[in-house]
Amino acid sequence: MFVSETGGVTDKTTLTVHGERELAARTAQLFGETTREFFCAATDLHTWSRRGDRAAIAHRLRTGAAGGVVVRKLYTPAVVADEEQRLHLFEVAAAGGQVRVRAAALPHETIIIDRRVVILAGRRGARGREFTITTAPALVEGVHTLMRATWDAGVPLADYLRRGTKGLDAESLAVLRALAAGLTDAVGARRVGMSLRTYRRRVAQLMTELEADSRFQAGVHASRLGLTGG
Repeated sequence: MFVSETGGVTDKTTLTVHGERELAARTAQLFGETTREFFCAATDLHTWSRRGDRAAIAHRLRTGAAGGVVVRKLYTPAVVADEEQRLHLFEVAAAGGQVRVRAAALPHETIIIDRRVVILAGRRGARGREFTITTAPALVEGVHTLMRATWDAGVPLADYLRRGTKGLDAESLAVLRALAAGLTDAVGARRVGMSLRTYRRRVAQLMTELEADSRFQAGVHASRLGLTGG
């Protein structure tokens, strides 16, 4: 059942809406204290949420996870390539959500709630993006089966990010530890036994490797990805 355009309730099992605002208005009653399982698959964060909503999303995730809600989020590498989106994924994971990345294109950008409601994102048009909402059991079960297999083919976020750094040698890891500790270049170079020039060159290489804009940021990324342990 969904909210109709006039604010009442409709018993339609399938409904098409246009734009994020109409989607939110029509589905507000679907998200509540009774929700126990929430699955989301998208190319990146822009499909389902606006930038200003993400702090509230992380808060709801923490509250939901504390109450036993299972939250799974699946994305393509596009979301990892963007610094701001990547940091939001760290927040989602820290809040108790399960986050995975799948290299291949997703069969659908979709939300599934408690295996009883499916929301499919469609094409963008003059009226905004098209969304199809359905509670038809056969459709819900079919989409759930497909997306569950897609989820199983994904890689946990930390593992996906760590793949790109498997080739780091002991010296590079030592430099990352110095960055994570907040050491100056001079102190860091002495600690790892490099000349200052070599140390700075290695730092620049690692910043590129981790797609970091600063030494501090590279150290933070390294810590979050577990690259500085040992």
